[in-house]
Amino acid sequence: MDLGLQGKVAIINGGSKGIGKSSAVFLAEEGAEVGICARNQEGMDAAAKEIRNKTGKEIFTIPADTTREADAQNFARKCVEHFGHVDILINCAGGSPGGTIDQITEADWMSSLNLKFMGYVRCTTAIVSHMRERKYGRIVNVIGNDGIKPIHFELTPGAANAAGINFTLAMSESLALDNVLINAVNPGPVDTDRWWGLVDTIAKGRGCTREEASQLALRSLPLGRYCTADEVASIVVFLASERASYITGASISVDGAQRKALMDI
Repeated sequence: MDLGLQGKVAIINGGSKGIGKSSAVFLAEEGAEVGICARNQEGMDAAAKEIRNKTGKEIFTIPADTTREADAQNFARKCVEHFGHVDILINCAGGSPGGTIDQITEADWMSSLNLKFMGYVRCTTAIVSHMRERKYGRIVNVIGNDGIKPIHFELTPGAANAAGINFTLAMSESLALDNVLINAVNPGPVDTDRWWGLVDTIAKGRGCTREEASQLALRSLPLGRYCTADEVASIVVFLASERASYITGASISVDGAQRKALMDI
């Protein structure tokens, strides 16, 4: 199936690892031009080299910390200057510190909201006027399923992700007449560094080993395994494509029908 991505320009907030990097690979394989941002220049350069080796496509990189409005604006501006325009924005940056109410601090709350929620808002704000002027745009927000399936040891990510889902669905109505589509993808446990950091938090809170905490998580997954970054990226890239031209305001779970209550048994 031709996804209609040849020649499209996609920029990824958080494209140096995990789901963001997998999305960059798939987009490049489909013929899109790709720009990525991340806070760590070395990691971003390594990702760009890996993507180039896999796809033959050069990746445009911009260092950015999207907890700062100026960085988000600069990322969008530099990408428009480099490519001439931007068709697709994928927000996939940042994690949130897990923990229960007695483990997390006010600084943890603010850090989570500033990066995971406001980082998405900043990048969207930075590029959406450009998309509206061109009467074309695709925005895909990768937002963990704790925003729709809350549990007590994922308080800060749950709050930030619930806000992100609300933002995505609300924006879909105002952007639709300008042919700017915005959707959310809600992964559950994905086999990435970010997930294993949360497993360590669960283990600490329960006083168990990492392996024991991992088994608790696996028990909540009817499929009996973790998702891969590529599996999530496949849905992200589909939503960014011409094959999803009548989908907006959707929130799609990619979590293997996870039942989080089973983690507390």
